[in-house]
Amino acid sequence: MKSATLLALLAPAAMGHYFFPKTIVNGVRSNDWQYVRETANNPQSGPVEDVSSNLMRCYEKSGRPAAGVQTVAAGSRFGLTSSNSMSHPGPSLWYMARVPDGQDVNSWVPSGNVWFKVDQYGSTPAADPPFESNMSEVYTTIPSNLRPGNYLIRYEHVGLHIAGAPQFYIACAQINVTGGGSASPSSLVSFPGAYSRSDPGLTFVIYGNHNTYPYPGPSVSR
Repeated sequence: MKSATLLALLAPAAMGHYFFPKTIVNGVRSNDWQYVRETANNPQSGPVEDVSSNLMRCYEKSGRPAAGVQTVAAGSRFGLTSSNSMSHPGPSLWYMARVPDGQDVNSWVPSGNVWFKVDQYGSTPAADPPFESNMSEVYTTIPSNLRPGNYLIRYEHVGLHIAGAPQFYIACAQINVTGGGSASPSSLVSFPGAYSRSDPGLTFVIYGNHNTYPYPGPSVSR
């Protein structure tokens, strides 16, 4: 009886978790993990909770199978599907990292200052809590002037529903950006390292708070 009661209590929390297995390009959804590095929260869906962990890079599953590289034109819309309704209120942030020429995309480790932010959104101050939620798909736009080449594109949804205990839902897809221009953003950060647990955007109390949300990390590079 105690076990059944415990499962009943845990079920709603587990149902609120999610991961991001599919890309969406030109309206077409990929297969699961076809281009996304399989994450360590498949299938249990839990988040990263330690901002100092190397899992903050791509939340990769140890021994994951190789993922492919998807061709995406600069300036085009890029999306990911969620495994579950994204019920936790919090912001969406997108980063990219250019894979050095000659490096294998699938085995390259994005350590050090290699990430630049390309998008951030989700704050809706008039709502309570002041974030969009319950999405099943998330999107960004690849910068139109970005230098062509192989990149990791990293999506992060930060659950702020528990005050002082942010939850990070992370995925990295492997893409080959075509077209574009010559832009190589120079405002680069590392994961871990870009965030501190005390950052205002991670300690933000969401209930009854209609103040402007301070997104964590660097400014958007475009």
